[in-house]
Amino acid sequence: MIAGAGFTRRRNRRWSILKKEVLLEVKDVKKVFPLSTSWFAEKKYVRAVDGVSFTINKGETFGLVGESGCGKSTTGRLVNGLIKVDEGEVNYKGNDLANISEKEWKKYRKPMQMIFQDPYASLSPRMKIKDILMEPLTIHFPKMSSSEKQSIVKELLGKCGISEYHLEKYPHEFSGGQRQRIGIARSLILKPELIIADEPVSALDVSIQSQILNLMKDLQEEYELTYLFISHDLSVVEHISDRVGVMYLGSLVEVASKQAIFKEPKHPYTKALLSSIPQPDPKVKREQIVLQGDIPSASNPPAGCKFHTRCPLAMDICKKEVPQLQQVAEDQQVACHLY
Repeated sequence: MIAGAGFTRRRNRRWSILKKEVLLEVKDVKKVFPLSTSWFAEKKYVRAVDGVSFTINKGETFGLVGESGCGKSTTGRLVNGLIKVDEGEVNYKGNDLANISEKEWKKYRKPMQMIFQDPYASLSPRMKIKDILMEPLTIHFPKMSSSEKQSIVKELLGKCGISEYHLEKYPHEFSGGQRQRIGIARSLILKPELIIADEPVSALDVSIQSQILNLMKDLQEEYELTYLFISHDLSVVEHISDRVGVMYLGSLVEVASKQAIFKEPKHPYTKALLSSIPQPDPKVKREQIVLQGDIPSASNPPAGCKFHTRCPLAMDICKKEVPQLQQVAEDQQVACHLY
């Protein structure tokens, strides 16, 4: 019976992805942070997110990847309202969340949850695990009894691989992998539809990373979850994602299915990222693409294509015109003048 239920969930998830039922749509979102608040200093700004657009279908995992500082974590925080959008739209089930009040946001906190990068910093050191996990239920379901809340918490902890006798412990008494399992349980406590996972395994050992990724995939099947999975590690993204968006200096340079990204990448930056992945088989030779120069400052990005200062294939037009995401193949978009 359990196996049959699992098969039904997998079939439903595949069907949701195939029919492309859009759950989240991000349209030309922008976010600028001031570098100085002094009245006498020259006003400078960091374009953290600069016109990002993508969709996430119900039941799929959309991987957002790029170098540190490219704006991927800021994008995740803009999606779930932790940071206010300057321009653009964040449509969840057709509702624009970009300009709603904090009071209106409360009803969207349940279906949209987040797994943070640092499992220690995201758990209050002064609260026991049972209190951390019961807090969302207390806020959103004030009439729920204590026994009901404890029952939900115990069930979810068990599914995440943590025994119920740990409920009376504090976060510092757990390992990094255990703390992240607790963070995952907390993100599921309100039965969300969309989970934003911000570098959820980057702080963990490689062996623990695989356990957490497999746990996330199992939970996705069981609870019919949709993931926005943010990471700088392409090998991790390949393992868990259905589609991938590649960010560079606040902008998306390529959006495609996982198969297209890893087998036929189009953008020079994507190719360079893929060439940097360590190859476990020493007999397999891969062309190493070494990018020259440093990443430009986000407070003073270059004109035209932001990548042209490091691109080995840059042309004159790249220095003048900003390339837009264009459809170059089925389910593959690239922002590059080569196409």
